Amino acid sequence: MKVAGVTFIRNAIKYDYPIIEAITSILPICDEFIVLVGNSEDDTLQIVQSIQSSKIKIYHSIWDDRLREGGKVLADETNKALDLVSKDTTWCFYLQSDECVHEKYLPIIKDAMEKHQFNTNVDGLLFNYVHFYGNYNYYGNSPLWYFQEIRIVRNDSAIRSYQDAQGFRKRDNKKLNVKLIAAEIFHYGWVKPPLKQQAKQFAFHKLWHNDDWLNQNIHQTEVYDYSNIDSVKPFTETHPEVYQQRILNTSWTFDGSQIKNQLSLRYKLKMLIIWVTRGQLGVRKNFKKV
Repeated sequence: MKVAGVTFIRNAIKYDYPIIEAITSILPICDEFIVLVGNSEDDTLQIVQSIQSSKIKIYHSIWDDRLREGGKVLADETNKALDLVSKDTTWCFYLQSDECVHEKYLPIIKDAMEKHQFNTNVDGLLFNYVHFYGNYNYYGNSPLWYFQEIRIVRNDSAIRSYQDAQGFRKRDNKKLNVKLIAAEIFHYGWVKPPLKQQAKQFAFHKLWHNDDWLNQNIHQTEVYDYSNIDSVKPFTETHPEVYQQRILNTSWTFDGSQIKNQLSLRYKLKMLIIWVTRGQLGVRKNFKKV
């Protein structure tokens, strides 16, 4: 069995993407790691090159900024990276630049890939998600966050990144058959200095919307207001080892205990259904569990 890590990155420093943490968190169980570095306005390439590993293969890409609808450019970059994976690879472990895997899950993930490597009815492996918000002590717990997603797919040219690169589909738009495994993806996209979070919001939404929409919907302020959230919960477990220095360097404050739960009764009932059914009901499914 051979495993390839896959990711893409652009403007990692400008928008504070934790690309080093993302890559190094799963590097131990990868045989190679494809990193597609987009045309950046900072030293993103040097950041990736600083990771000392012969497994890492860096490629360059020019983003097609004309794909300014539905985040299609993100799927385009993902597919470019997938196409660079060695042909003898069994599994592609796709991780976005603001995602991370706790080291405690690596043996579980590796065992799952070995268990299903010859079962061609399994197209991919499904992970639960934890979406951190504001700082490293809180996570979003409303139904507005996606609950599960595919992050490991079989090395098959028929499997393509879907819509804005959140998940995957077959070329005929057929959903993938997946196995849910007992591991989580930690998503840190909503944990960064408020100044960089605001800058990232404006740049990120350019991938979906035109300038008129941006001017009407993105607050014209220099810093992001983390208090604009419906519900958060304290995180009481540990973060990945690769995140410890980043956590120590936190330079802003966010007190999630001051966030008033603004969930409607409808959303509270939906959360209860999700919890009771362990995600079998009440969530959008971009996949078929087998």
